[in-house]
Amino acid sequence: MTINILTIFPELFRPVAATSIIGRAQGKKLVKINIHNLRDWTVDKHKSVDDQPFGGGAGMVMRVDVIGRALTDLKGYKILLTPQGKTFNQKLALKLAKKKNLVLICGHYEGFDERIRSLVDEEISIGDFILTGGEIPAMAVVDAVTRLIPGVIDPESLVEESFSHGLLEYPQYTRPEKYKNMSAPKILLSGDHEKITEWRKKEAEKRTKSRRPDLLVQ
Repeated sequence: MTINILTIFPELFRPVAATSIIGRAQGKKLVKINIHNLRDWTVDKHKSVDDQPFGGGAGMVMRVDVIGRALTDLKGYKILLTPQGKTFNQKLALKLAKKKNLVLICGHYEGFDERIRSLVDEEISIGDFILTGGEIPAMAVVDAVTRLIPGVIDPESLVEESFSHGLLEYPQYTRPEKYKNMSAPKILLSGDHEKITEWRKKEAEKRTKSRRPDLLVQ
């Protein structure tokens, strides 16, 4: 997979792209992350990517002509990171992981020229809150999608994770067996894998009902 990131702050992505699972995935050539500076597609001496909104108002608006030129050059499934987009979740991450090429467009300032929406395939939000730009949402999408690419991490880990079966993940424990007045459940130390599997399923259902009941009614 190739992921192209379009941003005015390319320096923010370099540590993320080179670190941990994403860095190793690139090292194995399972994914290639290209970070593009949107200003490379400007044509004026000031390299302007935004301008004042027609009709007046606070803030600056990202220009359709600049982003349009960039999207003409960058091939792939084009995603606009915006608070008005579809909420990102594991199901959407799985869908995007099947794409051969992605283009992530990071907004900034007051917002986008409305015409930019007609140039993309999908709009995505990571939640109902406002950030200063689309860089952090883009990082979240890159991380969630990259780890789903075959060969990046252990397939068994993916199966057991939260949201993989519409439930939150069951509680996990490791050494020490006892810490202060808290002990790991004895069932996990029993060696009875059938009973452990049953316990984990019940705990996942209980946790989901308590913390995210909305997942159970979907």
